[in-house]
Amino acid sequence: MVQKSERLRIPGRTAARGARPLGNVTRGTTNPNRMRRVDRWVTGTQAWRFRHLAAPLAVDLGYGANPRTAIELFERLRVVNHRLRLTGLEIEPGRVARALLEARSGLDFQLGGFEIPVPDAPVLIRAFNVLRQYDEADVAGIWSALTARLAPGGLLVEGTCDELGRTAAWVALDDGGPLSLHLSVNLAALESPAQLAERLPKALIHRNVPGEKVHSLLAAAEQAWLAAAPLAGFGKRQRWIAMCTALRAVGWPVLDGVSRFRLGELSVAWDAVAPDGLGRSDHQLL
Repeated sequence: MVQKSERLRIPGRTAARGARPLGNVTRGTTNPNRMRRVDRWVTGTQAWRFRHLAAPLAVDLGYGANPRTAIELFERLRVVNHRLRLTGLEIEPGRVARALLEARSGLDFQLGGFEIPVPDAPVLIRAFNVLRQYDEADVAGIWSALTARLAPGGLLVEGTCDELGRTAAWVALDDGGPLSLHLSVNLAALESPAQLAERLPKALIHRNVPGEKVHSLLAAAEQAWLAAAPLAGFGKRQRWIAMCTALRAVGWPVLDGVSRFRLGELSVAWDAVAPDGLGRSDHQLL
């Protein structure tokens, strides 16, 4: 059963021993390969954070009614570091009981929420399709609670995607706060960059209005996409690459390069889209 959304209060950023997990029960819907875009980004650009560690821990927070995507994350991270461990956390006991049937060496599931009740500090926390049911005012506190649990050099990846994983958006954060915004889309299904708006993370989805930075980014992307229309005959990949390149040329702090653009990714430094009160310096003050 989905728990009605309520304002989240995080006492001291952690739950008292024996207290109920912090958070609300989500719908729990998922599909195989739904998180492939964010997982590909993590293993492709962030592997340096855990490749050489002895036995790093990753956490998949809120994996849903089926642990399939947590298992996929574990298998993908194990390619980078065969000693990596992953714990899937869910707030609903029945989901944990079902997931434990899939546990294996290095892969575990347990009851937990935003307090991240694991013995070791994780080098990676993935929280996808979790914050969308909360108030925007809760985001800063949740980010702060989660990043406080990270190991040195660890990363929080928080975002959302559609049911099939064709469109995804996420924020990358370390213990100092948000670093970057990442947009990823199946180019074969893309008609316009405007499609990305409905999958923006909770911190940004209500900010896609004139006067906000993220609205300016999407408007600039749309303009660059239209300007690249003559390349449509060479395929959407070439048109997307041209769009990303044009955004960088006019001053947007676009990260990475063609090797990521060609995958349907667009990444920008967080400060370029940060709403008031959610900048990196604001996080450090929490």
